Amino acid sequence: MTVGILASIIAALLLLQIAVAALVGLSRRKRRPAAIDVGQNSPQTQSPAGESALSGSGPQQAQPAAWTGFREFRIARRVVEDRAGTICSYYLVPVDGLPLPAFKPGQYLTFRLTTEDPVTRQPKALVRCYSLSDRPRPDYYRVSIKRVLAPADRPEAPPGLSSNYFHDHVREGNILEVKAPSGHFYLMEEEPLPIVLVGGGIGITPMLSIVNTLLERGSRREIWLFYGVRNGSEAVLKSHLQRLDREHGNFHLQLCYSKPDEQEQAGIDYQHSGRVDIPLLRSTLKLMRYQFYVCGPKPMMESLVPGLASWRVESRDIFYESFGPATLIRHEKPMSVNAEPITVTFGQSDRRIAWSAKAASLLELAEENGVDVASGCRAGSCGSCQTRLIAGEVEYQQQPDAEIEPGHCLLCISTPKCDITLAA
Repeated sequence: MTVGILASIIAALLLLQIAVAALVGLSRRKRRPAAIDVGQNSPQTQSPAGESALSGSGPQQAQPAAWTGFREFRIARRVVEDRAGTICSYYLVPVDGLPLPAFKPGQYLTFRLTTEDPVTRQPKALVRCYSLSDRPRPDYYRVSIKRVLAPADRPEAPPGLSSNYFHDHVREGNILEVKAPSGHFYLMEEEPLPIVLVGGGIGITPMLSIVNTLLERGSRREIWLFYGVRNGSEAVLKSHLQRLDREHGNFHLQLCYSKPDEQEQAGIDYQHSGRVDIPLLRSTLKLMRYQFYVCGPKPMMESLVPGLASWRVESRDIFYESFGPATLIRHEKPMSVNAEPITVTFGQSDRRIAWSAKAASLLELAEENGVDVASGCRAGSCGSCQTRLIAGEVEYQQQPDAEIEPGHCLLCISTPKCDITLAA
C-alpha cells in the first residue's frame, strides 16, 4: 500500500468520524423531555415512595416568583397514605400550566374552600393551611391531610370541617383555590449542623418535605427523624422512609410506636416503644450540637420544647410548630408587659373584655369569650382574621405575611398595646 493511498484512507476515516459526531449532536438537540403523565396508569405512580411521573426533567430555568392572591389548582392525584385510611395526599398542578415557585421545606399552602355550615346548612367560606409534604418541584405541590374526627371524649363535638371536606369531597380533577407557599417554620438550609426532626402524628408532613429536600440535593448533614405514632396503621409513607434509611448513610429513621399492635415486632417494624421524649433523645443522640425541628400535637410540644431547653439546647437551635401551620406557637419577640389593665372592645358583638396575658393573641381572646371571628392559618399569612381597628393600637409578635389594609389588623398574631376597639 502506497503512502498516498494510506493517507487517503486516514482522511476518509476522519471525515466519517466527524459526520457521525455531527449526527449525534443533532439528535440530542432535537430530543425533548417526555410528556408529563398524571394518570392512574403511569407506571411510576406505583412507587412505594408515593412519587409519580408528575415532575419532568427539563433544563434548569430561573425560579418563578410567588404569585399574589389565590390561584387555581387541579387535583392530579389523590393517594391514601396510611392503613387506617385517615390520611390522604393530594397532588396539585396549576390550571394555568405555568412553572411553580420553589418553597422552603417546612412551609405550607393556604386553601380557600366553600363548605356547608353544619348548623345552618348554608354555604360557608373556609380558609385553611396545610403543610407541603414533599420537596419543591417545578410542576406540582403535594399536601397530606389527616381526617379530624370528633374527640373520643366529646363525640357530640363537630369534626374538622376542612379536613373532612377534603376527604369526602375533593377528588381527582377538582379545582381548588390556593395561595403561594408561606410560613415561618422551615429548614435553615445555610446551617451545616446535624439536624434532629421530631414529627408526631400528622406533624410528620413538614418533616417529609425537609428530609426529601436534603437527601435529593445530596446533603451530607446528619439527619435524625423521630416519628411518633400509635402503631403502623397510622404511619405515613413508612416504606418510603425505610428505603431512604437504607440508601442514605447520613439518614437515621427512628419509628416510635406508643401502642404497637401485637403482631408488630420491636427492632423490625419499629425502633422504640413509647412516645418521643427527652430521655429517648438523650440516649440515642451523641453529645454534640444539633438543630431541632419539632412538629406535633399540643401534648408533645408542651413536653419536648421545654425539655430541650432544660437539656440546655440553645433557643437558636430549636424550631417548633404545633400541628403544622394551624397553630404557630413561636413568637419572634417577647410580648410587652403592661402595668395598666387593658380593655378590648368588640364593637359589633357589643362586648368589653379585659385583656389577659394568658391569651396568646387577640384571636384567642375572641374565641375564648365567644366572639365570632373568622380565622384560617393562625400565623399571619392568610389574612382571614383581618379586622378593622376602630381605636387604639396593636403590636405584632412576628412579621405578618399577609397584606394588611390601612386601619386593620391581624388578630391571630397581634396583642393590644392599649385599650382598643375592634369591628368584630
